[in-house]
Amino acid sequence: MNDSPLLSCDARQLGRSLRLWRSLRRLKQGAVALELGVSQTTVSRWESGLVAPSLDEQQALRRLMAARLDSAADFELGRLVERAPVPIHLICDLSHRLLAMSSARERHCRLPRAELIGRALWCYATPEIVAQEERLDALGWYEPQPAAVEFDTGAAVEQDMPILPSRMRWVRIQLSDGSFVRLTETIAMATGSEAAGAGA
Repeated sequence: MNDSPLLSCDARQLGRSLRLWRSLRRLKQGAVALELGVSQTTVSRWESGLVAPSLDEQQALRRLMAARLDSAADFELGRLVERAPVPIHLICDLSHRLLAMSSARERHCRLPRAELIGRALWCYATPEIVAQEERLDALGWYEPQPAAVEFDTGAAVEQDMPILPSRMRWVRIQLSDGSFVRLTETIAMATGSEAAGAGA
């Protein structure tokens, strides 16, 4: 996975995400600081947006707050995605790690779903996906109840999880543990090609 575009585009938003994640778990800043090997003051500065975490700290925060489909309700969300009749998949919004994928999306992959689950998909991103990721903060993606984001992407077909020219929709969903996932759907093909899934 090429982390640099992902890590640079929303570093300060990690603090906001951390505050919410910590609040839902009723964790004090000191407990998080101890877990990450930093001071409580550093955690406070991240959460207030005064300081952005370093690249290593961003990676540690993403591991700490990674979305998991652990609760019954969240597990059922994953099952609904898998049963969807359209090309759709669910990723951790922080790490882009694949959590669930519909059969309609899997049909166009070079690897079976079982081999892709848990894999970070950022390495498959098209330039359009990278550009859209960099605009998320300005679009209010990290605010409560953000609007869905739609955009067009070009192709990246010579890879394990191909992307065809298409229109994509991203929806941000909060799981029961406070972490966030992104529902990624192909809503229209840009060409007359057979419908296929898209997105990183």
